[in-house]
Amino acid sequence: MQEARQAAGQGERPRHQEDEARRHGGDRVYRGESRKHDEEDRRREHEDEPRTPEGKAAVPADAGVALRHVSSIGGQPKALSRAKYLAVETFTSGGPLGGPMAGKRDLVSVLDVERDLMGLLELAGNFKNRAKAGETFEPLRGKSLAMIFEKASTRTRVSFEVGMSQLGGHAVNLSPQDTQLGRGETIADTAKVLSRYVDAIMYRAYRHEDMVELARNATVPVINGLDDLEHPCQIISDLFTILEFKKKLRGLTIAYVGDGNNVCNSLLLGAAIVGANVSVGCPASNRPSAAIVKHAKRIAEGTNSGVAIVSDPKEAVRGSDIVYTDVWVSMGMEKEKAEREKLFRPYQVNHALLKHATGDALVMHCLPAHRGLEITDDVIDGPRSIVFDQAENRLHAQKAILARLMGAA
Repeated sequence: MQEARQAAGQGERPRHQEDEARRHGGDRVYRGESRKHDEEDRRREHEDEPRTPEGKAAVPADAGVALRHVSSIGGQPKALSRAKYLAVETFTSGGPLGGPMAGKRDLVSVLDVERDLMGLLELAGNFKNRAKAGETFEPLRGKSLAMIFEKASTRTRVSFEVGMSQLGGHAVNLSPQDTQLGRGETIADTAKVLSRYVDAIMYRAYRHEDMVELARNATVPVINGLDDLEHPCQIISDLFTILEFKKKLRGLTIAYVGDGNNVCNSLLLGAAIVGANVSVGCPASNRPSAAIVKHAKRIAEGTNSGVAIVSDPKEAVRGSDIVYTDVWVSMGMEKEKAEREKLFRPYQVNHALLKHATGDALVMHCLPAHRGLEITDDVIDGPRSIVFDQAENRLHAQKAILARLMGAA
């Protein structure tokens, strides 16, 4: 997969400790400054820090461990100002009280693996090759994964459970109805208890705030299996699938048409990180998160890619290499079914829409598909569809995520 890394325009990946340090240092959040101003931000931040008589930055007396993180250079502790922790709006598991978890890695947002995304795709390819060769590889022997499902699941449930089994570990399936979560036990207490039983937690939640709460209180890695803001595992798998078929990511154009939902949000971030262009076609009332769009554009500045949000599906698809769609009515939106189907009808992925893409454009859908609504039968079952390869790759991508976050790769 060395060619894959070069094709995506990536050099050697920094160690995962750098990724973790950067997130807990406050860079891996939606901030008001562009990434290219990070050096200036750090200079200003240190100007405001309290100083010792010797002129060195001093950690406030009440700061404790929450104001320290491990530097990516040499692993030496570095003081951070309390203002920096309190002034950011975080969508990852870090934040003002994030310090105690500096020794673990979470996947709450695609941003949590920004520095390691291409490495994860390579690792997924490695696991897939091993599986196809019939090779037994069990780096997680003796490890356990707790899986909490607030929402029903097919691909996430099976890929994580089978993935843990193939890696030599064990998965425990939980739902609020099976646990005290459904009877009022707090998410924080659940996180603390599960952390003493298992080696990682995968959580499929309704609310992103609950995902962050679980990750902040768990002392083992927490993996976002889906929430209302992001679906990072899906997009890691999708980028792996695109790389597998197109042999590159940088410079490609991915068109997403339909609802600007959690999948769309994570796609914007993931594509920008690997240098692919993203064009989203959606109604003005159903655009992706404005904060995520803004952050994706900042990332895209550094990877020479582009982000566009338009209302016309034909404009979104024009000249694209990938056409991606998702359901119009997600779980919990059943009461809006008739209204949403009418609103999104012009965004159906059919042969007429595909005529505006490149001649070799491929079609993706994260499933489950409502055939005849967001996508037609002849397209999802047609020669340009890689939908079921995309579904298969969830297994290989989950194995890469598990191995990386649980310290086995």
